[in-house]
Amino acid sequence: MDEIDDGMDIRIAQRLRTLRAERDWSLDELAKRSGVSRATLSRLENAEVSPTASVLGKLCAAYGLTMSRLMHMVEGTFQPVMSRQVQPVWSDPEIGFRRRQVSPPAQTLAGEVLECEMDAGTDIFYEAPPHQGLEHHLLLLDGQLSVTVDGGTHELKPGDCLRYQLFGPSAFATPAGQGATYMLFIV
Repeated sequence: MDEIDDGMDIRIAQRLRTLRAERDWSLDELAKRSGVSRATLSRLENAEVSPTASVLGKLCAAYGLTMSRLMHMVEGTFQPVMSRQVQPVWSDPEIGFRRRQVSPPAQTLAGEVLECEMDAGTDIFYEAPPHQGLEHHLLLLDGQLSVTVDGGTHELKPGDCLRYQLFGPSAFATPAGQGATYMLFIV
């Protein structure tokens, strides 16, 4: 997943600014709703920094969107066939996380598919789901992955599928010696 779109941060910044404006929220209001500092929000909206997975998760929760829906807003139009070379990739290099939108969300389709890679020793925590009851089907393709949902932790091995709905915090972790590649189906 090395063909990351260089203009993605700028498009994300523009979309975040638009979402806040549509709600007529000040930076202070969004900071209260998301738990992200006002200074960080300003830097994100001005594309001075790249958003992390954790920060995007908090912002998506504040806006009631899935991260994929936000990315779809950034990506643009619906295409029936998504060749691998045109599938958008977003990366958080600080923590070692990459996500490819294999099948992005669309207004007329209920589901979406992501291919995600986490480096060894990576931890990602989401404080809240974008909306209550969001359905996930996670298929581990390679490596080891620990997923915590509703206070229960599930240790996955290649071929395992974890099905769940999000109502609270969730966490994804890989052990120090091994990363993970998984497909995430969101309905």
